[in-house]
Amino acid sequence: MSGRSKKGALLLLIMGAIFMGLFNFGLQATNTTEFCTSCHSMQTNLKELKETVHYSSASGVHAGCADCHVPKAFLPKMMAKIMAAKDVYHEILGTIDTPEKYEKHRWEMANRVWAKMKSTNSRECRSCHSFDRMNLSEQDKIARKKHDSATQKGKTCIDCHKGIAHEEPDEPDEEDEDDTEKEKKT
Repeated sequence: MSGRSKKGALLLLIMGAIFMGLFNFGLQATNTTEFCTSCHSMQTNLKELKETVHYSSASGVHAGCADCHVPKAFLPKMMAKIMAAKDVYHEILGTIDTPEKYEKHRWEMANRVWAKMKSTNSRECRSCHSFDRMNLSEQDKIARKKHDSATQKGKTCIDCHKGIAHEEPDEPDEEDEDDTEKEKKT
């Protein structure tokens, strides 16, 4: 390899390392609860999260936005980041920029998250919670029975725990759904 080729390869290596460092920094910065809730519309979610054991617990364990909404593995993480851009887009468009507009779309947004969690077997929940490590004898009778049954029936966390970190939205009336469908067509 000539001297010029070596310098080019070294330059490419350095530029690649700089790019990867900046890319990783960007990923980490956008995984913070502060970043996620910097949009006005996400203040509703932050307020609700702060009222749960996921935010503050006797043991000091804390789950932020990314713990529940961003996968650890690279490709699923990138897909989650792309999908999250949709929320920013709708904040900018004004689709969800007021509490009233946010509430109007809450059912639809929640169902998208629940469907994603169901399709991944509640992967992000299982980063902290595992049927295998649950001490069922320490749970109350109802929880013990339901968790034991869930493992046998192949259920996943989100099947039973909707609304655990955020207020569970009311299912819209048929009349409300008709209005939403009309809005989508216009």
